[in-house]
This record gives sequence, structure tokens and C-alpha cells, in this order.
Amino acid sequence: MSSTDASSDTSMATPAQETVDMKLEVVTLPVADVDRAKRFYQGLGWRLDADIVAGDNFRVVQLTPPQSACSIHFGKGLTASPPGSVDRMILAVEDIDAARAALISRGVDVGEVEDRRPPGADPDKGRSYFAYASFRDPDGNGWLLQEITTRLPGREWED
Repeated sequence: MSSTDASSDTSMATPAQETVDMKLEVVTLPVADVDRAKRFYQGLGWRLDADIVAGDNFRVVQLTPPQSACSIHFGKGLTASPPGSVDRMILAVEDIDAARAALISRGVDVGEVEDRRPPGADPDKGRSYFAYASFRDPDGNGWLLQEITTRLPGREWED
């Protein structure tokens, strides 16, 4: 089974246990210049949720991409990670060409769209999950646009 296959085989499954809902809410980015990062992400059209300063050693700025349930935050006194050390944050988009063009129109240097379908993949099945384009913020934190038009089985939570 490849890493993208979903399986209904329960022979190795652990017994069902009660779960608690958990939602990824915020990802922390390490940046060198908070105001520069704020301008960059606002320039992408992301919503500014907060800009909180508490003394000389703490500031948090939080922004959210359009229609995203997860936000980013950065600032002063949040993380010991070096600026630019986060890589492969994925922004799922329905139309990668349109998303890439929108970012370029906002002055972002976005790489070409890459088709990363495995050898022998059926080209008629589209490029959902296999089309990527990358860009970096001013500190070097790496982002990937990933086209997802059809979710793989098992990738939706049941109510």
C-alpha cells in the first residue's frame, strides 16, 4: 500500500477508544523582522487577527489565509527557532494556476507548477494532490501550494 492509499483493513487496528476533537489552530513562524513579516502576509490578502504587544520582550501577530481554519502567528518572544527554519507548510488550493497567478500579482516570487505524480499514474485522474508550486516569505520560511480538487477516501471526518 502506498502512503496515499486508504485502507479499511481493521486486522491491525487498535480497539476503538473515545477521542477528543482537536483542530490545528495556529502554526508559529520564526521571523527576524515582525513588521516586515506582517506586511508580507497582509500583502497576500491574509486577514489580520491580532497584533498584541506586552512589554518590550513580547509581541504576537496572527494572520489567517482566506477561508482557512488554521492561522499563523509570529512575533517576539514566541519561539527559539531561527528565522526561516520552517519549511513545507502546505496551502491547499482548488486551482493552483489561479492561486499562483494571484500571488504573483501581489509581488510574490512563486515557482513553476510541478506535476509530482508517481511514474505510471493515470494522467486522466487529474493532478489532485500531485501539483505543487513553492514560495518563501522574506525570512525564508517555505510554503507549498498544493492543488486538491478531490479528497482521497478517508480524508474527511465523519460526524
